[in-house]
This record gives sequence, structure tokens and C-alpha cells, in this order.
Amino acid sequence: MSMARTLRKLVLGVILDLDGTLLNTDGIVNDILKVHLVKYGKQWDARNAHRIAGKTPLEAAAAVVEDYELPMSPDVFLAEINPTFSEQWCNIKAQPGANRLINHLRGHGVPMALASNSPLENVETKIFYHQGWKESFSAIIGGDEVTNGKPSPDIFLEAARRLNIDPSSCLVIEDSLPGITAGKAAGMNVVAVPSIPKHSHLYTSADEVINSLLDLQLEKWSLPAFQDWVEGTLPINPWHIGGPVIKGFGRGSKVLGIPTANISTEGYLDLLSEHPSGVYHGWAGLPTRGVFKMVMSIGWNPYFNNAEKTIEPWLLHDFSEDFYGEELHLVIVGYIRPEANFPSLESLVAKIYEDREIAERALDLPQYSKYKDDPYLTSLSPSNN
Repeated sequence: MSMARTLRKLVLGVILDLDGTLLNTDGIVNDILKVHLVKYGKQWDARNAHRIAGKTPLEAAAAVVEDYELPMSPDVFLAEINPTFSEQWCNIKAQPGANRLINHLRGHGVPMALASNSPLENVETKIFYHQGWKESFSAIIGGDEVTNGKPSPDIFLEAARRLNIDPSSCLVIEDSLPGITAGKAAGMNVVAVPSIPKHSHLYTSADEVINSLLDLQLEKWSLPAFQDWVEGTLPINPWHIGGPVIKGFGRGSKVLGIPTANISTEGYLDLLSEHPSGVYHGWAGLPTRGVFKMVMSIGWNPYFNNAEKTIEPWLLHDFSEDFYGEELHLVIVGYIRPEANFPSLESLVAKIYEDREIAERALDLPQYSKYKDDPYLTSLSPSNN
């Protein structure tokens, strides 16, 4: 560890980006571009999303016009898609951990600024739909209020000026490369939360790269630590997913000796895109057999080249036979850890068994065990409404 890292200054204020960092805008951007490009006989490729992440709206439009050889100027393209975006702003969900972070910092009196490459009017419209956000920020700065947007440091320096905090005492939280470049150019501490999966190797200039806001350890930055972890788990707003058990990739049972019950993610891709990859725990219901403790991973399947996440639940019960084809309903109630790479198969297996122990213990706690009675677990109705 270099001296510079150990001597880093106390952080006195936090500057947050909006799109991709606090708001899950990627899904809506993908959906709108998908529909829109069809008009020009083109097919949007979500793997190109990194080309527009973190840019000003006009720069993003220019990248799309260039990539897809559209017959118009970036201005015209932007004017054409803007009304669709405005209609969708009310539907953008907060990123997992965003409300938790904002409430925590506000509760501890840590000054916060919001700094976005989007025009101020757009920023204010987007946060209007999220209760308590506007009041939480001492400063809100849009890209149209500074000469140059990110990757130029202007917007972050302006945020520090409005917070009246030295730039070196600010912590920037960003999801895009232009934002990280801007934060470092402003002389600030930067935590990267990459919104484009599998691109974290590009974020080397950040001081720290984390998988999602759920993994933020504020005490590393001399800020008040989160106090909401229980027995190695983080309670989350429960969410439901279900489907018939399908044959997985054979990795689980054959290689690891761990019988995972894969379910088809068809119809759930939007839901899965809202949740960070990692290890979670909760309850699993097989309507014909009962309700069982469960630990599961959400992750990227290399065969699909980042296009789809898979979900692999491990029911913590010894079944005497397979139950392929049976309906499986899951209620996910807590988060354990981000996805990780392991040096060896042994270390991976050891970690999975550790996850199992954490889930077994935690699910006995009243705040988790109460979900065992969720009617969704035993319902035989179709799981996809």
C-alpha cells in the first residue's frame, strides 16, 4: 500500500453522479434506442452501451449517429428521441442501495452534491420522482451550468465550491469513465461503481472499484459506517422470481458437488438487470414439497457474452430426487456479497459453503424468517403475471 493511499485526507463531503449511479437509467436507454433504431433498419446492441455512458446527451447522440450511420445530425436525433425520454423519466428506478446511501449520509449530516452531465432541468425532473432526494443535496449541478461537461473537472470543482469544501476532501461516486476521469482531474477521491458489467478493468484510475452501492464501505473514507448489516447479511426490499426448474450448465452438481436448481430467467431479464450480481439469500417454495432455506447467486454467464444474467439458487435441503420441470418460487430477502473470482476450485467451494452457513444462520432471525409465510412461495398460480 503506497504512502499516498494511507495518508489520504478525511472526506468531508460526497459528490454523486445521477444516471447509472443513483438511477438505473441503462434499461430505459436501451429500450428506447432499441425501438428507435428499428425505424432506420438498425438493431441496437446493448454491448455498445459503454459508448454513451456518462456522456452529455449531445455527445451520446453523436456516438449513436456515428455508430449506426444514421441519416441525420446528432441535434436532430436528440430532438427526435427526447420526448420519449421525458415520458419515461417517471419510471426510472433507484439503483439498489441508492436510497440507503442518501438517507445514511443525510442522517449523519454529511454534505452532499449531485453533479450530472444532463441539463439541470432534466436532473430536477428525474429526482422529483424520488422522495426526499431533492432536499438531501446542498447543491445540484447540471451539465449546462458549466463550460465543459465530464470528463472535464469543471462540474466537480463547481460542486466543491458550492459545498465550500476543498476538492481533496471530496469523495466522488461515479459509474462511468468520463465521470471517473473528471473526478480524478478535480483532485478528488473517486469510488467507481461500473454500470457496464465486465468493464471494471477499465476503471483503474479510480481509488476503489465496487460492484454496487451495497458494497460501499464508507469507513474507508473516514465517513460514518453503515450499521445495517446483520450476521453477515444486508436486508433488502424483498423481491420475487419464479419459474420451472431447468437443467443448468451442470457446473453446480458435477464440478462443485453443489446441487443448484436453475430457473429460466425468461420474462425476468428486466428484474434481474435491476439487481447487482452477487450472492443473496431467502426462501424457496416448491408448491408440492414445501418451503426451504435458500442461498443463490446472480451472475454473468460467459457463454452469453454479458447479454444475460443467470440465477442459480441452492435449496438448503437434501432432496432424494431431482425436480426438473417443477415450479420454483423464490423470495429474496437479503444480500451477502458481490460476485468474486477465486484462485482455485477449492477456495470457490469453501466460499460457497461459507455463504450457506451465513444464509442458514441469518434466515432464523425474525426479520428474515417472517418471509417464510409469504403466500407467493406456496401459490400454484402462474408465476409470470
